[in-house]
Amino acid sequence: MTLTIVGSQLGDEGKGALVDRWGGDADVVVRYQGGDNAGHTVVEGGAEYKLSLVPSGAVRGTVGILGNGCVVNPKTLFAEIDNLREQGLDPDVRVARRAHVIMPYHRVLDGIEEEVKADDDAGDAVGTTGRGIGPTYEDKAGRRGIRVADLLDPETLREKLEYAVPQKRALVEDVYGLDLDSEAQRASGSRTQSGDDDSDDDRAAAFDVDALHEEFAAIGERLADEGMTVNCSDYLHRRHEAGDEILFEGAQGTHIDVDHGNYPFVTSSNPTAGGAAVGSGLGVTTVGDGEVVGIVKAYLSRVGEGPLPTELDGDADEEALADEIREKGGEFGTVTGRPRRIGWLDLPMLRHAARVSGFTGVAVNHVDVLAGLDELKVCTGYELDGETLDTVPTTTDRWERCEPVYETLDTWAPFDSSAVAEAGYDALPEAARDYLEFVADEIDTPVYAVGVGPDREETVELTNPFDE
Repeated sequence: MTLTIVGSQLGDEGKGALVDRWGGDADVVVRYQGGDNAGHTVVEGGAEYKLSLVPSGAVRGTVGILGNGCVVNPKTLFAEIDNLREQGLDPDVRVARRAHVIMPYHRVLDGIEEEVKADDDAGDAVGTTGRGIGPTYEDKAGRRGIRVADLLDPETLREKLEYAVPQKRALVEDVYGLDLDSEAQRASGSRTQSGDDDSDDDRAAAFDVDALHEEFAAIGERLADEGMTVNCSDYLHRRHEAGDEILFEGAQGTHIDVDHGNYPFVTSSNPTAGGAAVGSGLGVTTVGDGEVVGIVKAYLSRVGEGPLPTELDGDADEEALADEIREKGGEFGTVTGRPRRIGWLDLPMLRHAARVSGFTGVAVNHVDVLAGLDELKVCTGYELDGETLDTVPTTTDRWERCEPVYETLDTWAPFDSSAVAEAGYDALPEAARDYLEFVADEIDTPVYAVGVGPDREETVELTNPFDE
């Protein structure tokens, strides 16, 4: 069977812990979209593994696939694999030959474009991680992208670079008005003085065909030597036909989906469940015949710009409460380290997520973080222009103007996460169980698991979707 894990909110719900837990029952774990802007932290036996590209199932020893819907920065991929090996793991990671490659010029353009948006009077900066994700997807849609398969053939790689790089150089120089020759001289002088040969921040080198060809042809050689590339659709079809269990790991979350999120404050791909079939090449009837579990954070958090109707950012008491939750929950971006914005749980967002992906169950994380609070609220709907809404409006402008309608619930005292995880659901404080059951009723979706701590073992499992 198949299991698809989807973020139901804004991409920081703690999906990695559930992928890691249920990944032990899977034979293959597949990332079907996104790139190294997707931060996962997996904790096992006190050891912490920070991942941004390698599928979380790698910690459990399963085969990890980066599907054709992903955009791949090979430097990040190799660095993560090497780090995991240093930590004593032996990750088996394969990359779809149809996946697109994040090139250095994509990262440069991402930074430039975000700077321009931030300076624009319209104020429509998205708050990207600057890792080249969006520009890579733009080139994919514009049919000028470079795919993993191209790295395996030096002649094809050079042809692609000779077509793409002059366009990118012209964009930087003629549209954004930067002089790359001056950039090259400045960077060269800086390296001469410092002795630093790292060209990551050398904008000019990102537009040098010969340098790029040499670097990425070598990357192709490593991919080939280590047998890391696959025809993803064919590979997964054969594994499924052989009876293997396949878990699809979505990056980011529903409300930053390029089609179903609050545009333009979105990522450049489809984290929702429908993306699993497109981004892997395994048929939609096969993927749709399995389980789809939405991961929910028991409150709301967000990195970057965009609406957050339930944000705790009003008076000093609200800001102090946000700080308390942020510190208890470790609410700082895995990739960027930026402090996350904090808000109460937003049920209209969950209803939208459950509908778009067709959740068969949800897992609610960070229940322990809410323990000991003086107050606890849940947003059950919105008021907008005299109308009551029970789901998210289609435009960002309307969502920004929504006033949350709250229901106040009972709080619960702190508890021993390990003891509760060992004893099971009934060991949770009664008010915590009431909270979970209230959420499940409101979105008409059963709770499959409850996260009561960061470690894999600190999860109360009510239903294992692979047993369904």
